Amino acid sequence: MARFYKDEIINGCVTGIEKYGIFVSLDEYYSGLIHISEITDGFVKDINNYVNIGETIRVRVIDSDDDSFHVRLSIKDLNYKLDNKNKSGIVETKNGYNTLEYQLEKWIKIRKNQKNDKTL
Repeated sequence: MARFYKDEIINGCVTGIEKYGIFVSLDEYYSGLIHISEITDGFVKDINNYVNIGETIRVRVIDSDDDSFHVRLSIKDLNYKLDNKNKSGIVETKNGYNTLEYQLEKWIKIRKNQKNDKTL
């Protein structure tokens, strides 16, 4: 279980967005809140303009409560956006699911032949 310290910069995953702030999961135990006042020095009209649920962002620890596993966080004056591009290397083709549909009939025939071979 990790411990988080004041002014530490860490990565977290956005798990919720409310009018008053952003909920962030830091690990399997700790979660945190970025209060709306810790997003920017300017006026925040809509928090959804800053982050998306499921996005991994960089956050600064303001305070940590190890008893409740809760961390107060900030993204003020921080380049919080990470490169959330597809890191898996999987690239969607222009054919989409059509490739699977095309192959499915062939795979079913192969599987039936395998079952028939085992029963002989």
